[in-house]
Amino acid sequence: MNDVTKFLEENPIEYLATVGLDGKPKVRPFMFMLEHDRKLYFCTSNQNPLYKEIKKSPSVELVTASPEFVWFRFSGEVVFSDDIEIKKAIIEQSEIVKAQYETADNPNLEALYITGKATISDFSGEPPKEYTI
Repeated sequence: MNDVTKFLEENPIEYLATVGLDGKPKVRPFMFMLEHDRKLYFCTSNQNPLYKEIKKSPSVELVTASPEFVWFRFSGEVVFSDDIEIKKAIIEQSEIVKAQYETADNPNLEALYITGKATISDFSGEPPKEYTI
């Protein structure tokens, strides 16, 4: 898990793919917030179309790559968390999130994590490193 967290911290902008409300794929930039108890946390607003898409179809895929073209792919299911301590940690972690939501008890702030399979791959010829998260 340390390899995954380190990779996401070093490459903090990922791209999240969902199934849109219209049934078509949607991809948007996303930001890793923190790892806690072997869960990778992200956040969004419950006023955002992304929230509605995930509520309807929680299967997602997240991907990012390093400048050296090592890439991370994570396929799984989104789980929303009401844990106020996680929301506080997210607010403290990100000035962007803090500016948007101000406090962890903002009713629009949604913390989420993804459970599933992840890989870190490259063109070295070595097999991808696989993780169950």
